[in-house]
Amino acid sequence: MTAPSPRIGIIVTDAYPIEDPDHDTPLLLESLRARGATAEPVVWHSDAADLTDFDLLVLRSPWDYPQRPDEFLMWLDRAEQATRVANEPATMRWNLDKFYLADLEHAGVAVVPTRYCRSRADAEAAIRAHRRVVVKPTVSAGAKNTGLFDATDPRALALAELIIDGGGVAMVQPEIPELSAGAEKALYAIDGHFTHAIAKGALLDLGGTLIGGVYMENPRRVDATASERLFVEDVLRAVAEVTGDEMPLYARVDTVDSAEYGLVLLEVELVEPALNLHVATDAIDVVADAILRAAGREALSAG
Repeated sequence: MTAPSPRIGIIVTDAYPIEDPDHDTPLLLESLRARGATAEPVVWHSDAADLTDFDLLVLRSPWDYPQRPDEFLMWLDRAEQATRVANEPATMRWNLDKFYLADLEHAGVAVVPTRYCRSRADAEAAIRAHRRVVVKPTVSAGAKNTGLFDATDPRALALAELIIDGGGVAMVQPEIPELSAGAEKALYAIDGHFTHAIAKGALLDLGGTLIGGVYMENPRRVDATASERLFVEDVLRAVAEVTGDEMPLYARVDTVDSAEYGLVLLEVELVEPALNLHVATDAIDVVADAILRAAGREALSAG
């Protein structure tokens, strides 16, 4: 008897900014369907779909969840009770607060130096320790409330206070000149193995603003060195060790290779990173095959 085709929900939202469309989902749906799967987009905050109907839900572009964090966490609870979810919900909950960087640093990962500030005094001391600093909250997305400042700029402390007074924790990091010059690399991994690298260019302008006044990525395919590829796999092994969960199905590992600190982790995104499959088309089938394996089916031959 032929096994029924797996039914896979690709978790999205219902509206995207013109400057930040979801390029990945149409490509993934096409590849999954070519492999015999029943695959469809599912708007995370809609009640239209019965989540128990799916063999697997894969979070891809629910990019409005930071504006509805409590609702998103409740949805994640419902999804976990209904069926299998990728990435693991416990891993995603851990990843929502950038204090996870401290966990990874404790596990031996080289991380950009970070002070976690819960008071004005903490923030003042952290800012004074450097010539230029990046200030941001531990819980955020899309560079919201994130700024690059001279340490003498009163706006640096003002932003930290805004974050702390709002009930958050302010992260203070030294400026990394290579990062300000646009040398950040987003390194992608599927099932813990490197697939492709993307450069996004610099985002932060000195003085607390975004370059061009709006969050705008300009992804382009770049090469990754052997050490960067190994670094990705080391980071994701540390993630699995720290969380106690299985290896993430998908991950974006943001890095910069700096003169002062060496190759360091800036962020590991395990909730809803754009995979930029329109730029790295050779990774489309790799992702689709991994999704089918996660759904408990061997990948069928496309075509």
